[in-house]
Amino acid sequence: MRRELELIGEDPNREGLRRTPQRVANSLAWLTRGYDMDVRDVVGSAVFTEEHSSMIMVRDIELYSLCEHHMLPFFGRAHIAYIPDGKIVGLSKLPRLVEMFARRLQVQERLTEQIAQAVQDVLEPKGVGVVIEAMHLCMMMRGVQKQNSQTVTSAVRGIFRNDARTREEFLALAYGRHSLSR
Repeated sequence: MRRELELIGEDPNREGLRRTPQRVANSLAWLTRGYDMDVRDVVGSAVFTEEHSSMIMVRDIELYSLCEHHMLPFFGRAHIAYIPDGKIVGLSKLPRLVEMFARRLQVQERLTEQIAQAVQDVLEPKGVGVVIEAMHLCMMMRGVQKQNSQTVTSAVRGIFRNDARTREEFLALAYGRHSLSR
């Protein structure tokens, strides 16, 4: 980081920049802490036997990540749903899975797939659906400079892929804007 400051014409010894290399290192360690996390540890013992057979969704899960191409932030929200097959997971574990995978250098497409696959692996449900809506500073601050562009990705497994009615219900719930906070 010190060398980067020099390359852009800054003096890394000036008062405001002296500690910047260490601050950046600390920041990057925190922003990429997901590499030190494992799905089994994140979920822990929060998988429960339950004969619930209807869709379970946690939506509007805030996420912040770093684009692996430019190391600039992207941010948005994830919507996760699954249809259990004898097992459910503690609701807070779904946002924790999002956090684990988002706190790595990422592309949104991979992030979406990783979350869906983790839910599939942990619960072996009848189906999983994940939608992520995000805004990428690499598109907003540089390059095409499109301030209001939004990227939407989805990953579906099982019945969410094979049954159009289930997929439609999932998407209607994910994009429904009637919520407690609005």
